[in-house]
Amino acid sequence: MSNKVIYAIYNDDDVLMNAVKKTRAAHHHIEEVFTPFPVHGLDKAMGIAPSRLAICAFLYGCVGISFATFMMSYIMIHDWPQDIGGKPSFSYIQNMPAFVPIMFEMTVFFAAHLMVITFYMRSKLWPFKKAENPDVRTTDDHFLMEIAIKDNEEELVSFFKNTGAVEVKVIEKN
Repeated sequence: MSNKVIYAIYNDDDVLMNAVKKTRAAHHHIEEVFTPFPVHGLDKAMGIAPSRLAICAFLYGCVGISFATFMMSYIMIHDWPQDIGGKPSFSYIQNMPAFVPIMFEMTVFFAAHLMVITFYMRSKLWPFKKAENPDVRTTDDHFLMEIAIKDNEEELVSFFKNTGAVEVKVIEKN
């Protein structure tokens, strides 16, 4: 089986959006779209499912507040209780108002850092990873849509030229 793909290059984001909609309506599989800036509504037009990163952020925040609660309870109540200003700290509940800023900060810390790690792992962005940009013009002013070819190469090339593509290339992808 060949690994041929078509690179349809556009020079306007509105033309790209219309091409994506026509491509999806014609039931062709879009592998990826490369753009120099975020295009509003492109993910919805491509049929990409919404991100579940917000769910991860909530779970990571729960881990952060649990860790903060355990840490403060252990340090300030069990391990090293202190009598500050004649107010002994014998229970966590009595002293919890003083711990609220720490709980908030640990929640934000855990959520932010673990979300970044999750994003990089999910996106497969490892240190020293080689760039996967197929055309250097997509970092400046052009848009590229990558479409897998099954057996209808000539038909697809003419289809994408009719969608307003400035350039259509057939590439052997490895």
